[in-house]
Amino acid sequence: MKTLATSTLPRAARQALIKLGLDIAVARKKRRISTVSMAERAFISRGTRYKVGKGDPSVSMSIYAPVISILGLIEGLGNVADRGTGTLVLWD
Repeated sequence: MKTLATSTLPRAARQALIKLGLDIAVARKKRRISTVSMAERAFISRGTRYKVGKGDPSVSMSIYAPVISILGLIEGLGNVADRGTGTLVLWD
C-alpha cells in the first residue's frame, strides 16, 4: 500500500533506495547468503526481505539496519549523514 510519504518521495531518494536494495542483493549473493537465511537471521519475513532487495521505501530503517549488519557493512550506515565524509559508501 502506498502512503503519502512513499508516493511523494523525491525521485533522487527513490533512486537511492533502489540502488541500496540492488547493492544489498549483490552483497548477499557475493557472501553466498540465501534469501531464506537472510530473512531468518534478520528476523523478517521473506516478503520483507524481497522488499529490502528492491529498495522499497515502505521498509523501515530498523529492517535495513540488521540486514546491512548481517552483510558486515554496518559501518557505512553510520556515515550516511556525516558532515565530514559527505558520501555514503557501504561497500566496494
